Amino acid sequence: MKSFPFVSIVIPTLNSGKTLEECLAAIRSQEYPPNSYEIIIADAGSTDDTKRIAEAFNIDKIVFNELKTGAAGKTVGIKESKGEIIALIDSDNIMPFPTWLEMMVEPFEDEEIMGSEPVSFTWRKGDHPLIRYFTLLGMNDPVCLFLGNYDRRSAITNRWTNMRVKQEDKGNYLKLNLSDHRYPTIGANGFVFRKKLLDYVEWSPYFFDIDIVPQAGLKDINCFAKVKCGIVHLYCTKLSNFKNKQERRIKDFLYFSATKERKYPWKTSNQFGIILFSLSTVTLLPLIVQSVIGFCRKPDICWLYHIPVCWITLFVYAKETIKKFIGIKPEIKDRDLAKVK
Repeated sequence: MKSFPFVSIVIPTLNSGKTLEECLAAIRSQEYPPNSYEIIIADAGSTDDTKRIAEAFNIDKIVFNELKTGAAGKTVGIKESKGEIIALIDSDNIMPFPTWLEMMVEPFEDEEIMGSEPVSFTWRKGDHPLIRYFTLLGMNDPVCLFLGNYDRRSAITNRWTNMRVKQEDKGNYLKLNLSDHRYPTIGANGFVFRKKLLDYVEWSPYFFDIDIVPQAGLKDINCFAKVKCGIVHLYCTKLSNFKNKQERRIKDFLYFSATKERKYPWKTSNQFGIILFSLSTVTLLPLIVQSVIGFCRKPDICWLYHIPVCWITLFVYAKETIKKFIGIKPEIKDRDLAKVK
């Protein structure tokens, strides 16, 4: 008889009304037994219809995320959970088919495996071209492409990571052994894990998703799974929104790095990749070549976004790096610092 471990699905929200209904509808359409999972919304004070949508789907719990950030919301939600398995689903994530959750928990039949994650993002013809671009790129930050450090299949490289990772094909998933301390950026957009993983890592008050697996590795917790499925990520539909997200990303990273709260070992990435990204973005030709390769593998007009996305990223990261270099103290973008510290 098939086992269905109890799963706590944790969703951080903040004015997430535009995507939350589709997110929750996909969860409720899962063939996973309804009495074997719960849904917890960690809301940061939404002023739109986020709570109304959550209540319409008969959510098990809605808890308040005082610190406002997504990382803090995950912590708050996890603290309220009762499942032996935690599934972190962002409000802009859509489970693409009814057996998705069942597929994601299958690897846990292997007692060594502590977490699982989809191997790709799911491309949908009807999504906005900018969403389709990030889906096919396989990451939300183009710098990671040049670092060789990402965790979803990219149409440009035709790989889910450029890091040399020990992996064993188990049919529906790849069993990863990260004992050589190479850690792809696993942990976001559909990360599912055993709750006991939290015994080996720092996760409160902020659950920094990609920091979890490297911390576990330091305690010899090295087995994870990449499941042969995707997840929809409705990342953004405007370049201006992308610019804001990049600003928030770099500001948060610099702030929490300064406070020694970030744990991901970026030094293990190909640091030359940052220079390569900068030169490629300025000279354009390498970006054009990458776009053509991506188009040949998956024909889509969305590849036209590759150049402006890289240019925006270079501008934002260079600006914030220069500000740090001249002594301007990094701060969390658009958040109430009085509640953070």
